[in-house]
Amino acid sequence: MSAGWIFCVFVCVCFTLESFETLVITKGDGQLDSVTSSARLLKKRSVSSAEIEVQSVKVDCKVTSRFAHTVMTTKALNKANVSHEVSFEVELPKKSFITNFSMEIDGKTYTGEVKEKEKAKQQYQKAVSSGQTAGLVKASGRKMEKFSVSVNVAADSSVIFILTHEELLQRQFGKYELMIRVKPKQLVQHFEIVADIYEPQGIAFVDAYGTFITNELLPLVEKTVSDKKAHVSFSPTMDQQRKCSECDGTLIDGDFFIKYDVNRAHDIGDVQVVNGHFVHFFAPASLPRVPKMVVFVIDNSYSMIGKKMSQTKEALVTILGELPEDDYFAIIVFSSTFVVWRPHLSKATKENVHAAQEYVRTIKATGSTELHDAVIHGVEMLYEEQRNGTSPENMVPMILLLTDGEPDRWPRSLPEIQESIRNAINGNITLFSLAFGNDADYGFLDTLSKQNNGLVRRIYEDSDAPLQLQGFYEEVSSPLLSEVNFHYPDNTVNSLTRSHFKQLFNGSEIMVAGRLNDLNDINNFAIEVSAQGFEKKFELKGQTNAQKWETIFPDEEYIFGDYIERLWAYLTIQELLDKKDKGTPEEKGNTTADALSLSLKYNFVTPLTSMVVTKPEDETKNDMFIADKLTEEERGTLDRYSVAGFIPASYSYGGSYATSYVDGDPHFIIELPEKNDALCFNIDDEPGTIFNLVRDPLTGILVNGQTIGDKKVIPGEKVNTYFGRFGIVHEKFGIRLTVSTKEISVSDEGKQAKFFWTDTATVKGPNMDLQVIKDRSLTVTLRNSVKFLIILHKVWQNHPYHQDYLGFYTLDSHLFSSNVHGLLGQFYHGLEFGVSEPFPGKDPKKPDAIMFVKGQELVVTRGWQRDFRQDVKNGEQVPCWFVHNNGTGLLDGDHTDYIVSGLFKTI
Repeated sequence: MSAGWIFCVFVCVCFTLESFETLVITKGDGQLDSVTSSARLLKKRSVSSAEIEVQSVKVDCKVTSRFAHTVMTTKALNKANVSHEVSFEVELPKKSFITNFSMEIDGKTYTGEVKEKEKAKQQYQKAVSSGQTAGLVKASGRKMEKFSVSVNVAADSSVIFILTHEELLQRQFGKYELMIRVKPKQLVQHFEIVADIYEPQGIAFVDAYGTFITNELLPLVEKTVSDKKAHVSFSPTMDQQRKCSECDGTLIDGDFFIKYDVNRAHDIGDVQVVNGHFVHFFAPASLPRVPKMVVFVIDNSYSMIGKKMSQTKEALVTILGELPEDDYFAIIVFSSTFVVWRPHLSKATKENVHAAQEYVRTIKATGSTELHDAVIHGVEMLYEEQRNGTSPENMVPMILLLTDGEPDRWPRSLPEIQESIRNAINGNITLFSLAFGNDADYGFLDTLSKQNNGLVRRIYEDSDAPLQLQGFYEEVSSPLLSEVNFHYPDNTVNSLTRSHFKQLFNGSEIMVAGRLNDLNDINNFAIEVSAQGFEKKFELKGQTNAQKWETIFPDEEYIFGDYIERLWAYLTIQELLDKKDKGTPEEKGNTTADALSLSLKYNFVTPLTSMVVTKPEDETKNDMFIADKLTEEERGTLDRYSVAGFIPASYSYGGSYATSYVDGDPHFIIELPEKNDALCFNIDDEPGTIFNLVRDPLTGILVNGQTIGDKKVIPGEKVNTYFGRFGIVHEKFGIRLTVSTKEISVSDEGKQAKFFWTDTATVKGPNMDLQVIKDRSLTVTLRNSVKFLIILHKVWQNHPYHQDYLGFYTLDSHLFSSNVHGLLGQFYHGLEFGVSEPFPGKDPKKPDAIMFVKGQELVVTRGWQRDFRQDVKNGEQVPCWFVHNNGTGLLDGDHTDYIVSGLFKTI
């Protein structure tokens, strides 16, 4: 195994512990793919960077008519006298499609091939079963995702990595944005960013800047703009990259942005035709905004308590304050039931807005997530407003739904909720959804919004969440046109992308692309655009040379390939992927097949395809690299698991100290902090059973726990058990401590004491200190030894089913001897195990994998448990690999081997 050294830029070269022999590049939505990235990224040891010379990093972008083609090239030289594993990492926009990847090693080039995802999986699984390992793809922040691959580089040899991806830039707030992430983490001999932009409409403006640009670096951002072309470059020398004259650290660390817009001379928009394909850009200037009727449907369920609720209220107060006075609005908050601020929509006068803001400030979190009835009532309020005619005609009706969880399924299933709302809206109202946090059911909201002409946006749980909410609302708050239709002569075009749009918003743009049946028909290519209060017609007469490349685009150095055809394919695939969430099973099957066919034809890595790179090693073995690309829903799933990459099958943990604890029903969790992962298992047995948790004969420490059950047992159903009593012994110091849900009894060198959970106290004994926090926790500190934390979970006193229970946490586990054992103790000094490529399990949200541990192969499930140390009420989610059947295979022996006869007994 080679040691690990990390170098990161927009492209990243790494020297890692593990050998990635299989990489899948995919933009997948299958569960196998989503958890190809589902375990946590391991930390890597570093070696001297002097052995590695990163000779060049170049990012070369060409943007032609909003379609961006980016090539990232990195060359590294291994100057050591031994071989090293070199990883290439790249962060790219999550909306882009990878189109090519190649590696040049020792003069040989290995190029990727795009295949149907299922076929790529079969190759991958075959590689894993033969003992090979895998590469990874992972989410990287809100707008980016990271892809990496590793290869072995011989001594005094170099490797060149080249990755190409393409993206259709979307206009937002009146501009297009090209974002390039640059994080070299070291000085680079030749570092360069180059972007060439060609827009036949003419370029209105270009801005270029970096979050890391200082006054000294500012002159290095070179920008040239002339009519239809723009050139931007940034290429600092090694000395200019330095933080200081004597430093090896680099200033280059952040994001590089290029923002621009185009001239708009015609209300009908701009049509470009190249080699039989056309694209129509529509964003007419100087249109007045159309007033709207908006119903805010806000989740105030219990999961919104705290920061989410306060941030939502802060954002909503700001949004209300910016409503134009000719808009109408309503507010509905929902949890187990829904509450309407006012029974009818209100005009956005200063008085009404102020009253609404005061109401929003009083909203509190409570109950569950019953969104169906709240949304339906919002629909009815909009229809009633239209029927009564109290608001002006031709207003745009919309619903803005915000939720942080999964809707309650009783009495309707999720598809039934979607169908009910879709039928009620009947295509007449736009529904936008905001998925707040990682627990929100993004897939459900995505489909719900698409079915009702809207879209979904994830709101990340960060300090700027209110700004994210406001930013999304700004995008959709100023409609310019509604019911926008594009018509082209049926006998002249085919394969059109979507030609009907519910709204056009200020600062955005509509794109329609298609094929021409006959290039000669360009003389009679008539276009009609209609919307409420807007109608335009246009003919491309006299444009007989429009199809000739050299006539329209004389500056070919700014052009890449048949860009309009690729733009059409990109747009078509995106729309087909959206459609597969709608319609009948047959319609979904047809759209999926069409999207797959186009993905393969144009070499796009989409949710339906993967890119495979095969690198021959010798006559008997091939190294196959395969990597996946994530959908937005999968990104949320991985964030929910708090995981970044995945664990190669051949890698094993060990040698670190674990933080182990048990809480809940009862859930045992073994955290390996240095390895950034955890294992978990449950124990099911009869209430009253006493288990040995910790036994260390050398230190004389013993911890046992006795289980309790629920108050009410339903015949035939599983009996839930929890720990209700703990016994702690330190034989050398003569300590005995009994902790139950009612009281705490202690004996220290014969001195007796008793405390209750209603107390708050700190007590220092001869050999033990106790700290009691009322109705919350007990901290036990043994003199010159370990510390335990016991959490009290209070349940409503008259609860018909449940009763109070305890959680047990071990701190400073490294202070135990190597002989420590027990259900928790056996893991205190780490564990050797490995995890293979995950695959779909019974629960689509919880993938399975094969764990290699103690000479066995176990099927484990990726899930999570809760750590209540910081938050006794809600807990903090901890992702872990769950071992089934009472920890069988993970535990030494059987769980029944740990049953003892008394609270202070060892047998």
